[in-house]
Amino acid sequence: MASQFERYTLENAAPAPHNAPGSHGNLSLQYAVGIVAALLLCASMSAAGADSTGRKLFKWVDEQGVTHYGDRIPPEYAAQERHVINQRGVEVERLDAQKTAEQVAAEEQKANAAEESRRRDVNLLSTYASVQEIERLRDQRLGLLSDQIKVTTQFLENLTGRLAKLRANSMQYKPYSDDPKARQMPDQLAEDLARVASDMRTQEENLRQKRSDEAKLTTQFASDISRFKELKVAH
Repeated sequence: MASQFERYTLENAAPAPHNAPGSHGNLSLQYAVGIVAALLLCASMSAAGADSTGRKLFKWVDEQGVTHYGDRIPPEYAAQERHVINQRGVEVERLDAQKTAEQVAAEEQKANAAEESRRRDVNLLSTYASVQEIERLRDQRLGLLSDQIKVTTQFLENLTGRLAKLRANSMQYKPYSDDPKARQMPDQLAEDLARVASDMRTQEENLRQKRSDEAKLTTQFASDISRFKELKVAH
């Protein structure tokens, strides 16, 4: 390092003429300026991880675990983590490894989740003034769902009763009757049986969906109330 200082000083510090007034003072001043300039230059190169020619020095590890140093990284190692070092071997910068498609997707998902959470917080604070307002809305929406569940349940009970009557009536016809003289089931009865059974399956699925919505709504409002309280404390 000292040789770099001396070389830079000799090249940049031009001595004053010996017969000039104050030549000894000018020479000392110019020499000191040259030293300072050299120190600044070397410090700058060291901080940037560059050698005396301005080239960056890199450190990387191969697949055998062997550490290598050089001003160029081989292409096969360019995508992995590598380090920039100064002339003293001190790391001054770390270059992350190239991310895989899975890592990129995970980071995007994390960022999207954070943005969604931020929007939710903004919406909570801008929509509600108190926990009581959230609770009132919760009770209203849960009340509507509860009414729908009651109506669907009652409708299912009616369909169940009707299907039972239709099945009882069908027992006197073929193929359900054991009587060899039994008549073939009328088409209208067969159609009614199929239609009522289909309606029951539809309403049973509706009932399952409404009960699922009720559970999700209860959980969502509980989460909103908890988060709203946290935000109010923070603000």
